[in-house]
Amino acid sequence: MTASADHPLAADALDGLWSDPPTLPTKWLYDERGSRLFDEITRVPEYYPTRRETEILQEHSASIAAATDASTMVEFGSGTSTKTRLLLRAFADRAAQTGNGFTYVPLDVSTEILESSAVTLAADYPGIAVEPVVGDFTAPDLALPPAPGPRIVVFLGGTIGNFDDKERAVFLERLAAALAPGDFFLLGADLVKDTGRLVAAYNDKAGVTADFNRNMIEVLRSGLDAQGLYVDDFDHIARWNPRRHRIEMWLRARRDIDVYFEVLQRSWRLPRGAEVLTEISTKFDRRALDDELGDAGLPVVQTWTDGAEDFVLALSRR
Repeated sequence: MTASADHPLAADALDGLWSDPPTLPTKWLYDERGSRLFDEITRVPEYYPTRRETEILQEHSASIAAATDASTMVEFGSGTSTKTRLLLRAFADRAAQTGNGFTYVPLDVSTEILESSAVTLAADYPGIAVEPVVGDFTAPDLALPPAPGPRIVVFLGGTIGNFDDKERAVFLERLAAALAPGDFFLLGADLVKDTGRLVAAYNDKAGVTADFNRNMIEVLRSGLDAQGLYVDDFDHIARWNPRRHRIEMWLRARRDIDVYFEVLQRSWRLPRGAEVLTEISTKFDRRALDDELGDAGLPVVQTWTDGAEDFVLALSRR
């Protein structure tokens, strides 16, 4: 589907593709195909974060539901909502016990994946109201739906690592401002570990992550009506940046790229061997993460980790 000149994709392409180095926001990896590819990534042997986070949720979802007693759960970047089912089951059980209603608000930029998963969840959890919202949780005017009781905002999958340090601070401060006193924030974050494991998790042998990364080219090609832009002209690159404690994903040009974006009315050139940054994934120290949340006005009240201490869930209260 071709975007208009005032679409956020057009604005982000204008801001990023002519930067040095060229960059694109990670959110554009998650169109319908990208969301499904990422769901496939979570099942490859090398990608441990989903298994570790699922382990924590399996053990502690009931405790989270009891500790927050939330009436509404808003999930940022919900995608297919696979892991969320563990939380939904816990909140549904609690709602049945207390007689109180519960509303789930999945928020995502992908209309297609959001609508299809919302229909499935509404059928699977008839005791829960499912109210999907198409939106960008990074928007400056972030607003949350009103609720009759405490809300819990859920941000899973280690996606917080996709922000650089400054962006992360701004995001957390905006979220804190959008929350009411007594609301909760549940954050999933990946922890620093052996570099070899980290790189392998973002460069699986089956090549699913490579397909996921290169899908960004297809998003640009179709969304901006690009002529001369082809997925096969790019290699997927994943590398560890030790100074900034993060994995970086890049797309490296296999040949000289010469593109015309009809929507932007601009040409773009990328020489062979040059790279476009498409994703960062910061890995955290637990104590430093607690400090970041506290500084943003989201003090941590409880944390949980998996048996291998690869991943952490942090529950903050406004």
